[in-house]
Amino acid sequence: MPSPMALNPPSRSPSIFKKKKSLGQLSSMTTAASYLSAVHQADTRARSHDNSSVASTPALSLSSSVTASSEDTVLNEDDENNCLAYPFTPPTSEQVFTTVHTDKPVQEHAIEEPPYYILLTTYISYLILLCFGHMRDFFGKRFTKSYFTHLMPHNGYAPLNSDFDSFYTRRLKRRMDDCFSQPVTGVAGRTIVILDRYSTDNNHTQIFTGGKSRALNISSYNYLGFAQARGGCADAVEESIRRYGVSTCGTRLESGSNELHVSAEALVARFVGMEDALISSMGFATNSTFIPALVGKGSLVISDELNHASIRVGVRHSGTQVRMFKHNDMISLESLLREVISQGQPKTHRPWKKILVIVEGLYSMEGTLVNLPRIVELRQKYKFCLFVDEAHSIGALGPHGRGVTDYFNIPPCSIDVLMGTFTKSFGAAGGYIAGPKALIDTLRLRGHSGPYAEAMTPPVLTQVVSSMASIMGVAPTSQSAKSALTLSPASSVGTLKDGAEELPGMAPASMLPTWMNLHPALADGSEARMRIRRLAFNSRYLHQGLKKLGFITYGHPFSPIVPLLIFNPGKMSMFSRMMRSRSTPIVVVVVAYPATPLVASRVRFCVSAAHTKEDIDMVLRACDEVGGILDLKHGLGERWGIDEVCKRAVELVHSV
Repeated sequence: MPSPMALNPPSRSPSIFKKKKSLGQLSSMTTAASYLSAVHQADTRARSHDNSSVASTPALSLSSSVTASSEDTVLNEDDENNCLAYPFTPPTSEQVFTTVHTDKPVQEHAIEEPPYYILLTTYISYLILLCFGHMRDFFGKRFTKSYFTHLMPHNGYAPLNSDFDSFYTRRLKRRMDDCFSQPVTGVAGRTIVILDRYSTDNNHTQIFTGGKSRALNISSYNYLGFAQARGGCADAVEESIRRYGVSTCGTRLESGSNELHVSAEALVARFVGMEDALISSMGFATNSTFIPALVGKGSLVISDELNHASIRVGVRHSGTQVRMFKHNDMISLESLLREVISQGQPKTHRPWKKILVIVEGLYSMEGTLVNLPRIVELRQKYKFCLFVDEAHSIGALGPHGRGVTDYFNIPPCSIDVLMGTFTKSFGAAGGYIAGPKALIDTLRLRGHSGPYAEAMTPPVLTQVVSSMASIMGVAPTSQSAKSALTLSPASSVGTLKDGAEELPGMAPASMLPTWMNLHPALADGSEARMRIRRLAFNSRYLHQGLKKLGFITYGHPFSPIVPLLIFNPGKMSMFSRMMRSRSTPIVVVVVAYPATPLVASRVRFCVSAAHTKEDIDMVLRACDEVGGILDLKHGLGERWGIDEVCKRAVELVHSV
């Protein structure tokens, strides 16, 4: 029976995309506008008193900065009965979690081990896979050669890869390919529209039915909910296309730079609290092309063992020596530092030209938070350079959304290089490197992205500037404020003279393009503050709720990435299929080897500020049901029933 969330197959005559000329023509937009108006009123009530009874969090299905002049191309989803389009429950938002982050000492991450029979059955599963897989390869090459021509010499050509090299892909991943690379359409926001498909040949090929299903999206990097097709940011992007087109058609060191690049880099530097910054059109390339410009022969890179592949690629390209320490283990790091400093370079034992320690602010597969206070102490003691990758933490952590330095209240100048991406929290693409001006000027010339990579496009730049400015808030533009405001390029704080109020990290209006007029809720930062609070509530609620239901989860409770351990590879595919086949489909990301250890397969939930409390309830209820069927509840500690978890959400959140 088809899902009640399924959409009709597309017909040729009416397009599913319609040009909306005004808000008056949108019945659903009226609903959304009234809904979001109630959100702001409730948020104001929540901030007016301290003892808030948090029962739910409102959604960001649409931006609250929709104006009557908006012209948006949107997916036709005007279904009043669709609970995924607009939640049935209106916000009563004394429902806003007001305590965003608390200043607690960093606790060592304890990995909870499953029962031995789970590990044993997981290893047996892989053993069976290896035995039967190699047997089928052996007999198949001899009796059904037509299916194995790509693995054997053919017409004088050698095979592109051997049967051993492609064994995992052919015998395990392909069997669950329906769980990966799910085609979607529309905006990857709180919900997402997936294209229905099926396979008749064990996932060798996929057949599209022509139908679509709207599902709850708990898989996209949309931490602050800026992935939107309409609203203040979308309006600014639309205007930028009219003014600048869709591409600068060149690299940054040739003809690809324009005024938006200069504005964006200045704004990023101010946002993260560094002296200068540069931007790159691709997040992966930000690491892989600029790390080789930081270190070379005679230098040493000390890397966390779970650092991202982009860091590993960049280090390999640099030709430098590399040593790894145990994940987030400060004892291991200090021991390694003592060794490499005392021994020097191999063979010659000369001192290292440079020692660069590279860590991530928030680890994308583990959900763990770097122990930054301790690393900064070690930096002061051992005098190494520190590189922090904030791809997942920038925007999502800290009371002001400024990442791990904001979360731990550590001056950004305590770190030599800050890296981040615009994909996760800003609804854009690309990345940045921030640091001292002399260093950034050098990287502009020596980094491979400068002369070879295409410059970031104007629409993406506009999305970065508008979303980042809304998080910072735009400083008043009155003449008195302009004359009194003094800006320090090395600080993210603007100070007003003559006893005026201090503006912590607000963006001067002069940093924004003159044609960019943000909606008041975006310009004063109130909407972004609401997003940050809702993300904090949702992250803690999902993390603590899963633990109370008996699941083994990894990561910091404040992390918007919540990994749930599945272990057995067969259960991994079943979990994804069962979540997607529910009456209200839920799209999840399952991750296995080589992205994780062989016996640590997991599902990775990515929480967003766009999710409501009812959305998290729905995810918890689905996990409770599916986890019971697949025997996934192996966690220790006190267990609650699902109804009790949903009812006592506030208590769970405040218990962290």
